[in-house]
Amino acid sequence: MTRSIRRLSVVLTLLLLALLVNVTIIQVYQSDDYRARADNQRVLLEEYGRERGPILVGADPIARSRETAGTLRYLRVYPEGEKYASVTGFYSIVYGATGLERTENDVLSGSSDLFFVDRLQQLIAGRQPRGGAVTTTIDARAQNAAWRGLQGTSGAVLAIEPSTGRILAQVQAPSFDPNILSSHDPASIRDYYESLLDDSAQPLINRPIVALNPPGSTFKLVTAAAALSSGRFSPDSVLPGPAEYDLPLSTRTLRNWTGEECGPDEQVTLIEALAQSCNTAFAWLGNELGADALREQSEAFGFDTAFTTPLRASTSRFPDSPDAPQTALSAIGQFDVRATAMQMAMVTAGIGNNGIVMEPYLVQEIRGPDLAILRTSTPKEFERAMTPEAAADLVEMMVAVVDRGTAGALRGITTPDGQAVSVGAKTGTAQTGRDGAPVAWIVALAPATNPQIAVAVAVEDGGDNEVSGNAIAGPIARAVIEAALR
Repeated sequence: MTRSIRRLSVVLTLLLLALLVNVTIIQVYQSDDYRARADNQRVLLEEYGRERGPILVGADPIARSRETAGTLRYLRVYPEGEKYASVTGFYSIVYGATGLERTENDVLSGSSDLFFVDRLQQLIAGRQPRGGAVTTTIDARAQNAAWRGLQGTSGAVLAIEPSTGRILAQVQAPSFDPNILSSHDPASIRDYYESLLDDSAQPLINRPIVALNPPGSTFKLVTAAAALSSGRFSPDSVLPGPAEYDLPLSTRTLRNWTGEECGPDEQVTLIEALAQSCNTAFAWLGNELGADALREQSEAFGFDTAFTTPLRASTSRFPDSPDAPQTALSAIGQFDVRATAMQMAMVTAGIGNNGIVMEPYLVQEIRGPDLAILRTSTPKEFERAMTPEAAADLVEMMVAVVDRGTAGALRGITTPDGQAVSVGAKTGTAQTGRDGAPVAWIVALAPATNPQIAVAVAVEDGGDNEVSGNAIAGPIARAVIEAALR
């Protein structure tokens, strides 16, 4: 009997020790993770009792809290909900928080260590703690133009200030209304959320930073950058540009989108190959440079790197170990090349910024409850992707795409006082493999010298050739550029 009691005591002691260890791990080492979980409603309920800080574009709130007479004291509201949903996300009693509502929750809820003195003063004064404010980098005019342009489509717009990496516009279509998801009616929240999940257009996907598509001919900018950086090619270098290119080690051929050769005697200069978006010339060029050179150049622009803005973006990719025909297709942005709109905006911005790629960011300032600035974001260089000389050559080539090539929709842009603006761009159309639905692309920077904006537009199910990128995505890019330059 005594032996059995001893054994039971040992077992109980071990269980008690295991419990203490587990509680210690949870309370000390995992507490922050549990508090940050989107489904931790206990924390959310606590936070609904205090005034949550606003998310701002300039001085205007795109998310704010309104006092109610209900059990939950504050209601989160979004004055222009769908337009900014890609930025704000939502703040839901049922589904937790997404977007900046999640990544900046400690600031918005007032729990950040930045507010320690403020919380102490509020406690002494007997006042209810309040959240701080988050000022975004968004330019309201560019955002409005992107939002209007995407209406009736499925697609994305992302614009960047090349010299800093500030995100000036981030818009998805279709979008969703965060006001419904952030209401105090759980039944309505669930019904609306389920309808969004069932929608084949997938409005909950943050397309500008998450959706991965083949970049099509916009990737020719990366191939051209690799060619210029190799020292073997200049804008005036002559390339073969036949109507069809025989893919190496294959019986397949690659055709130009026009169905014709790109120049007299099937030859074309590099600058004209980009202006005309000559598939055969760039496929040949890709095989001349080799997959390793293309991968190295793409990685210098940000491919195969995970970025947070602080929103987490999908990682754009260049394929591993492609063979010769796959390398040719990769050089024109097909095969297994995948990119977000943000990534292609980074490529464009890096070219315009003398070859230096800046890390993109969405939060400009953190402010206290009294709106005093507590922290300001500092631009960070990601990598030098090209020499200034090579970048200047590529900008010249992009201007040719607008002036006499496939991006005619961007010709004739002027400043408010009537001065002509030189614009550089590249169009593209890519087959996605999803029921054959193509994506119409355009990337652009303006002004071509000392650019203030680089924009990428991707419109799903947008047509089947380069004309589609210009006709469908071009007017959207034009409107965003014009708005940003006002």
